Amino acid sequence: MNVARILCPVEVLGPGKRAGIWVCGCGRRCKGCSNPELWEQRPEYEVSIEDISGLIKRITQSHKIDGFTISGGEPMDQAAELSRLLSVLKPVSEDILIYTGYRIEELRKRSDAVQVLDQAAVLIDGEYREEENTNVLLRGSENQRIHILKEDFGGKYRAYLETAHNQIQNFTTADGVVSVGIHRKGF
Repeated sequence: MNVARILCPVEVLGPGKRAGIWVCGCGRRCKGCSNPELWEQRPEYEVSIEDISGLIKRITQSHKIDGFTISGGEPMDQAAELSRLLSVLKPVSEDILIYTGYRIEELRKRSDAVQVLDQAAVLIDGEYREEENTNVLLRGSENQRIHILKEDFGGKYRAYLETAHNQIQNFTTADGVVSVGIHRKGF
């Protein structure tokens, strides 16, 4: 799987202290994308599901993980690998939120994507549209939709959506600073 970064604790992309996983590769290339550096897959970012699992286990030794947020790039362009990854993440937390530029209706026609949808708790779908970036919670633009796929998480997310607001969280990495969250238009 092509994964650019794993950050923890992410507190701005869903309720609780989450592990954020950003994949590489996206052919959509939305104007104004906040992660254009993740459009291309890179050989140096190729990592096995087993290695990701090991890293998550090490993180859980010192941090509680309330959920996972998976973004990119485009996670659904690696749907088969993503499905395998979710089966490894679920024992840690079944609260798995996935961002995708595809519409859920498109994904339901793809067997590899259906396997992902069956394991995810929440899906935020739709391409990013810079002209519709109005600072809506958890979404880069107003056209994007929040789908609660596992109703067990419905109350948690509805409460979060009523009380939270978009924030930015910065992480210092070996490559510099990574700014995480829903950014305003023109970031």
